[in-house]
Amino acid sequence: MNMWYTEKHSENVGITMRVSETLFSGKSEFQQLDIVNTLEYGKMMLLDGLVMVTERDEFVYHDMLVHPALFTHPSPRQVLVIGGGDGGSIREIVRHPEVELATLCEIDGLVVDKSVELLPSMASAIDGQHPKVKLHIADGLAYIREHQNAFDVILVDSTDPIGPAVGLFEKDFYRLVHGALKADGIMVAQSESPFYHAEIQKNMYRNLRAVFPLVAMYQAFIPTYPSGLWSFAFASKRYHPLRDFQRDRAARRNFHTKYYNEDLHSGAFMLPTFAKENIAE
Repeated sequence: MNMWYTEKHSENVGITMRVSETLFSGKSEFQQLDIVNTLEYGKMMLLDGLVMVTERDEFVYHDMLVHPALFTHPSPRQVLVIGGGDGGSIREIVRHPEVELATLCEIDGLVVDKSVELLPSMASAIDGQHPKVKLHIADGLAYIREHQNAFDVILVDSTDPIGPAVGLFEKDFYRLVHGALKADGIMVAQSESPFYHAEIQKNMYRNLRAVFPLVAMYQAFIPTYPSGLWSFAFASKRYHPLRDFQRDRAARRNFHTKYYNEDLHSGAFMLPTFAKENIAE
């Protein structure tokens, strides 16, 4: 059998990889979920036909979504993840000893169930056994509307702005996040590819700056995401990701990170000119 998966990144460019077997294929009330085994990247999760995570490179995304904020905030005790049903973000959050509670709010229970079953390397902390983790299968917008002034850090681990994730890129959502954060809270969200999603980014950062006093972009290399160059939005009420970065605490961390380190933290915020100009105020 010679099966190949292809994802288009534009009308003329895409990524393709050989698939050895389909482990699960089904549709929830929100989206199509597929988990396949690939020869190069191991198990891969697709939502509505688009790559979400693979076993080989998921560590980059989850390291960079989580650790920059948690090593900038001086006391990240209460952390919320909106989306992220594969569990990789929660796995990284609970490695921080300062964290007392890591809450996952995922709208699609099927994603959580199948991640626990088929992607245990990512979902190890959301199987119901970890004492620091609380799981809610719920709409993220409704959840934060009911939990104002509750969190030190909120991480928006969303898909692209289509389907159930559309609302997670809008100004009204960022206002709700702002209200759900404590007075010195930080929000981080994945913010697409500077190379392919310039208009999405321009609108997203404009919306963020209308709500948060401090907004910055940082980047990471993720091979299976469009162009390989991916970005994250850091939005904060008080702390600057470079001036307030707790470098000594990051250097003394008692856990191993495959991508993130204290030097990379600073370098990730140094943007190429085209990306910087696109989101300039």
